[in-house]
Amino acid sequence: MSNKINRRDFIKKTSVTGAGAGLILGTSRRTEAAFNTADSANDRIRLGFIGVGARAHQVLADVLRMPGFEVTGICDAYQGRLERAQEKTKGQAKVYKDHRELLASSDIDAVYIGTPDHWHKDHAIAAVEAGKDVYIEKPLTYTVAEGLEIIAAVKKTGRILQVGSQSISTPIQQKAREIIQSGKLGQITMVRSTTNRNSAGGAWIYPIPPDANEQTVNWEMFLGNAPKQPYNPERFFRWRCYQDYSGGMATDLFVHVMTTLHFVLDAKAPEMVMAAGALYRWKESRDVPDTLDAILQYPEGFTVNLSGTFNNESGGGRSIEILGTKGSLSLGRDLIFSPESDGDDNGWIVDSWPSKLQDAYYRDAKVIEREVPRKWKPKVITGEERWSGVGPNANVLHLEAFQQAVKDRKQPVEDVFAGHRAAAVAHMVNLAAKNKKPVYWDHSRDNIKA
Repeated sequence: MSNKINRRDFIKKTSVTGAGAGLILGTSRRTEAAFNTADSANDRIRLGFIGVGARAHQVLADVLRMPGFEVTGICDAYQGRLERAQEKTKGQAKVYKDHRELLASSDIDAVYIGTPDHWHKDHAIAAVEAGKDVYIEKPLTYTVAEGLEIIAAVKKTGRILQVGSQSISTPIQQKAREIIQSGKLGQITMVRSTTNRNSAGGAWIYPIPPDANEQTVNWEMFLGNAPKQPYNPERFFRWRCYQDYSGGMATDLFVHVMTTLHFVLDAKAPEMVMAAGALYRWKESRDVPDTLDAILQYPEGFTVNLSGTFNNESGGGRSIEILGTKGSLSLGRDLIFSPESDGDDNGWIVDSWPSKLQDAYYRDAKVIEREVPRKWKPKVITGEERWSGVGPNANVLHLEAFQQAVKDRKQPVEDVFAGHRAAAVAHMVNLAAKNKKPVYWDHSRDNIKA
């Protein structure tokens, strides 16, 4: 059975009236209350970009095609990115020297934060304290403790904050959550996920623009509170490869998986994480692992296996399999449900019984119905179902969810709590791999156990 899910039909089916499918669980998924403010949103949200790197340019391209947004400000530490962003906005976006000037502007209602991880906390807190709503790229944080600081700032100011793991705003992942909640998979005890790549670009060893130098790059702006270093273009343009600015594979890639799993399985955080990782091959311009494996144990009663490598692309990149006693869900470009076989074959066991007992066993009607016949014949398992997403891409859907949240003054589905916990899992994986021992989560404190 194959189904096409488009955004419009999905929203109608689930009685959602907001612009983005990501708003479906805006209040029901969380126990935390939504933060209401007295602000009234403008017809157009005037958006400022803090950081206009490669990912930000992807988002900028979508924003410029969407109604309801106007890009009024940009800020970055590399002059070439600013020039290209101005070109794309046809000169309408004002260039600001640093993020503080941008946040002080009355011409900006909300900000997109696409800076390196080590800047996220400072930029997010400064933005909400300046009265701006925030769309921030994943991971929300550079350390677990930073998540609690950002949560406190969002609560205090009442601003909207959405984290940018965009896939949970797609109908495919909404459908996955619906199927799981229906009980169709039976008891879920295991999840397997792989995130594999096999190229220099996939390992973040990106090309460096030939005009990069100490005049075109504001090195001090990039460093911020990170350890002081002489100007180094590899660190600037390949910052994901360095522990001073990033959590590597866990915070850049595993965090997407964890955002999805927490959403579709209605889970918050694992109680225990074990992990191992190493740098085997991509040793140029990096100090984070190129291979990482983790096991997460959840109090809801399931285990997650996370695996990633930059040395082989097996599985087509990223895959998620959710395994239940009655069926499995595979999440990728399509969503596939596969039922479990209910057959059994104990012949090799019963062959060791006395003949009379064996004969009696196979005269039992329940055994005849349940077990595979001793004479081979094909057994066809029916009931596989497949759903394909159609319509706007995940970036647009997630941006629409943010746009609607700003207008409605309600926190979106990927709010500060979801972002904090997904990032926290990534940090736990890194800590477990680094220290070679389990890391435990304190659900009462929303923090790692001391």
